[in-house]
Amino acid sequence: MAKFILILRENPATFASLSPDDMQAIIQEYSAWAQKLGMEGRMAGGEKLRDEGGRHLTARSGSLVATDGPYAEAKEVIGGFFIIEAADYADAETVAAECPHVKYGVVEIRQVDIIDG
Repeated sequence: MAKFILILRENPATFASLSPDDMQAIIQEYSAWAQKLGMEGRMAGGEKLRDEGGRHLTARSGSLVATDGPYAEAKEVIGGFFIIEAADYADAETVAAECPHVKYGVVEIRQVDIIDG
């Protein structure tokens, strides 16, 4: 089995207007899905990322420049990730299709490239 990262992209406004009860129900959806994958031996990890804070680090003219990010005005941010085990991209897509996040944003699937050395 190969490892794949599911990058959860979302519009920051999607969850901002939800009531605490609605948000708790959504958290339960994610938790149940992750637990199911864990019992199947397919969940390798995952976390929600904080809504505020973060830093962007870039090199400009030979110097490192750090700026605040992600930005509140961004149309799409990375809200979290899961690392799963799947046979191939088709299998990873089948797993990702059941992720609750597909109802709220975009799930980007990328295979983890294991570098020996």
